[in-house]
Amino acid sequence: MSRIHEALKKAEQERASAPASPIAPGLGGGEPESPVLVDEMPVSASAGIAAAPASRFAGSYNAEGLLGRCTQLEWKPSSASMLFLNGDENAKGTEQFRTLRSRLYHMREKMPLKKLLITSALPKEGKSFTAANLAQVLVRQHGRRVLLIDADLRAPRLHEMLGTTSQPGLSDYLRGDSDQFSVVQRGRWENFFFIPSGSGEIANAAELVANGRMKFLLQQLEPLFDWIVIDSPPAALVSDSGLLAKECDGVLMVVRSNATPFDVARKARQEFSEQMLLGVVLNGADRENAAYARYYYESYEKKQATPKA
Repeated sequence: MSRIHEALKKAEQERASAPASPIAPGLGGGEPESPVLVDEMPVSASAGIAAAPASRFAGSYNAEGLLGRCTQLEWKPSSASMLFLNGDENAKGTEQFRTLRSRLYHMREKMPLKKLLITSALPKEGKSFTAANLAQVLVRQHGRRVLLIDADLRAPRLHEMLGTTSQPGLSDYLRGDSDQFSVVQRGRWENFFFIPSGSGEIANAAELVANGRMKFLLQQLEPLFDWIVIDSPPAALVSDSGLLAKECDGVLMVVRSNATPFDVARKARQEFSEQMLLGVVLNGADRENAAYARYYYESYEKKQATPKA
């Protein structure tokens, strides 16, 4: 009998006689109750599959850990910008966001879709407005948990629209000054969470976005949310949007009606692949169409409210 054969036989006998060791969640012991980050461990040929030790973050990446560790603040949202937080269910524009939500769910039936990047070609086209209200309409569905991230580190606006502080936030996390839980905040609305842009002027925004920590952040937070909506800088001016898009499932581009130059919009569109670009959101449409749509929905609501004889 060869020495190699003897060694393998001895290892097999030791495994058979050794007491059974517990198996870590996700390594053969059934599905874990919540996502757990485990350290990588090499597999030994003679010792079988060992239980991987839980990292120092184990137990934190679940809904309870998020609720317990994120900061709760008293948001004071702008009634002009935050359409679904001002108490008016029929505010102008709300039905369009409901339609956008429905189309995203249709797309979701055909492709993995959770992390959405919202961008535009140029500033002041309504990308932050779109990101904020899309997050609001998504969280209005029962049981949906939504995270809104302000990744426009150059000209952040979402914290002003929500009426909250901008720090600590994303830039603090990307620099390594804050952990992922301390930058997440929530207001009094259940299941609506927010990561603001962060503190200080950002001179190296593109380098921060590309340093790898953004990818890690999304990997750890993604299992806790049904949707993650990310507001990014204009795609035609800086490279941040293209870098952020690599970590997302799809891109929505906001174009302002009768304002965005065609060649600039085309240039911004070329920053993303055909597969990544989900569609275009037309902002600031002409008032005639908007008035007609409002008349239609108001008439429909009246018919629904009229009791049958």
